[in-house]
Amino acid sequence: MEKYAKVIVDISVDSVDRLFSYILPIEAVVGQRVLVPFGNRKVEGFILEISTEKPEGDFELKTVIKVLEDYAALDETQISLAYWMKTAYHCTMAQVLRQMIPAQLRGMRVKEKKVRTIYLNPEFDKTSINALKQSKKKDIIQLLADSTINVAVADIVELVPNAYAPINALVKDGIVIEKFETVYRKPNQIAPQCVEKPVLTAEQETALERIAQIIDEGKQKTVLLHGITGSGKTEVYMQAIEYVLSKKRGAIVLVPEISLTPQTVARFVGRFGDSVAVLHSRLSAGERFDEWRRIRLNQVSVVVGARSAVFAPISDLGIIVIDEEHEDSYSSENPPRYNASEVAQRRCSYANAPLILGSATPKLTSYYYAKSGKYELLELNNRVNLMPLPQVSIVDMRKEFVLGNTSIFSGLLTERLRECIDAGEQAILFVNRRGYSSFVMCRACGEVIMCPDCDVSLTYHKQDNSLKCHYCGIEQRIPKTCPKCSKPYLKYMGIGTQQVQEEFISLFPNTKYLRMDADSTRGKDSHADILGAFASKQAQVLIGTQMIAKGLDFPNVTLVGIVLADCMLNIPDYRNTERAFSLITQVAGRAGRAEKVGSVVIQTNTPENNIIKLAVQHDYKNFYEAAIHERANSLYPPFSLFVRILFTGDEQEILFAESQAFADACYATLCETLLANSADCSEILFMYAMPAPIKRIKEKYRQQVLIKLARTKHTSKLIKAIYAYSDTCDMKHLYSIEINPNDMM
Repeated sequence: MEKYAKVIVDISVDSVDRLFSYILPIEAVVGQRVLVPFGNRKVEGFILEISTEKPEGDFELKTVIKVLEDYAALDETQISLAYWMKTAYHCTMAQVLRQMIPAQLRGMRVKEKKVRTIYLNPEFDKTSINALKQSKKKDIIQLLADSTINVAVADIVELVPNAYAPINALVKDGIVIEKFETVYRKPNQIAPQCVEKPVLTAEQETALERIAQIIDEGKQKTVLLHGITGSGKTEVYMQAIEYVLSKKRGAIVLVPEISLTPQTVARFVGRFGDSVAVLHSRLSAGERFDEWRRIRLNQVSVVVGARSAVFAPISDLGIIVIDEEHEDSYSSENPPRYNASEVAQRRCSYANAPLILGSATPKLTSYYYAKSGKYELLELNNRVNLMPLPQVSIVDMRKEFVLGNTSIFSGLLTERLRECIDAGEQAILFVNRRGYSSFVMCRACGEVIMCPDCDVSLTYHKQDNSLKCHYCGIEQRIPKTCPKCSKPYLKYMGIGTQQVQEEFISLFPNTKYLRMDADSTRGKDSHADILGAFASKQAQVLIGTQMIAKGLDFPNVTLVGIVLADCMLNIPDYRNTERAFSLITQVAGRAGRAEKVGSVVIQTNTPENNIIKLAVQHDYKNFYEAAIHERANSLYPPFSLFVRILFTGDEQEILFAESQAFADACYATLCETLLANSADCSEILFMYAMPAPIKRIKEKYRQQVLIKLARTKHTSKLIKAIYAYSDTCDMKHLYSIEINPNDMM
């Protein structure tokens, strides 16, 4: 009986974003990747449906050329998820499906790794070995006779130099048999932390029992696990996963930063062994492909990774954990612009599994949903070892300056560093900017040296004495005089990690340190190497940016210094206070996590700032009450929703005209939608066409339409109306549509 396949071709263009029918002359299953004729070329695609009924229509069907793997790349749940994402994030099916497989699998750019192995022919008489003349052939035969497994040719060559020719001769003579075996390329990672499973605290036990109960109920439920830093959230995750594994189901654990992955993986491998796979962007193409294949072929049951690991093809999913759920990195800035928490919720709904969101400083929206009953709230209010939270001191840097201290480090931070170093303990110094200085300014005329292609200042990097743009990557030498007034009064303003490093060296020249930022971690395994060195106490001080601020657990760290808290407080975004409080709290929480008491020094020019005061007290609940009250009064999310339509192009006038036309027509469309649903236009809180805060990036001007919608039962219909209008309007420079974008710049 003839079969027919409906295929989505791997071309991300709206005009071909539909199923195409083909004759299926070969054995295949839904989810398998295939090669098909398309127009005048051959393209890859995914089988999404198989039928024995011939498609209706007067057209000639083409035939599937071949399957690309002997297994399905996608399972039925992933296909259902893809259809949902296509609608939810207004993207093509091909864009979604590409998220679910390793990029290098497309175009067959990476393949299984085969290793040439050999073994002794079972018919060979081993007793005749001694009768052989002394030669390389005899050495090779003896090695194989002593081995109980196939031996890699590369290993033999290590022991018997220039053994290739003798091996080939033995194979030709039939004495040795060769075999090409598939091997998996395993990612390098910190050595497994084989820590004995601890006895849970009463709070941990209560949280775990409730999660186990939800698992037994077999229903999808989102749980917010709010626990202070050091309260043992990770142990709750691991024991919940153990419970899931006991039921022969799988687990996914998401961490927000690549820098967290090595340490987190080490803990999970220490507990679960080879049943753990890791997925993140720093893996090589081969490693990522092999880890994905191990998951797809049901060889692992736990996946740990960054955002894209939410798509891991784990079999019989029983739980998803999102650690540090407040992190912005869980939202994709490229199509499809998905949110990992939303995708995880959808996956868990298909699997009837719980989603665990964990954080010491949850997103305001998450805590609001937990307080209002949409999520379930579980809390850990004490550290596991009953150690107190670190003592926090605030230093007013204005007073330091008046007293004549022009150093980056206050007197108190310098004193605490010396005490920490002399005691053989470790410290973390945090600054929220990489580079040496934030910008270069002329003291004569006030001119700031800007990127020629972007509407941002260039950052000074002292190491190579250059100015760099952290948006487009352009690099240039520092001018000797001001480009505006030609005077030689250029000054480096602000503080970056390189400057903190230089100041630290001048104060403590004999103390070993490490620096961790985007510049020092460009190598493939840089994160793991730096964290591994610090964990093994090869350095006493770690200097870094946000990537050292959360999730890391070093028992010997007793001091944290926040070099300048102010740079986190003055960003033009309604989530600024939330992010600042979270970052300060998370950084402070790295100190005193074991038996030793920790201390934190926060340096600031605004010690009276309420965010700093609440962070010092580790008082999330009072912060939440104040912040959510302010959000409600100003009608900011979760009480409203932002939609940002971005236009980019070479000419500002054209962008302005297009964005204004879009705003006018879209407003009329939304009003029609509301009136059709017996509502009025007051649910559109505002809609403006305006320049983007950063007016130019990579030589392209940027204009935006910003829409603020009240959250009502009509909100989803309004979003669909915006998407529908954008599909029909003829706006050549419309670049993206984002719902509640992470970056409002």
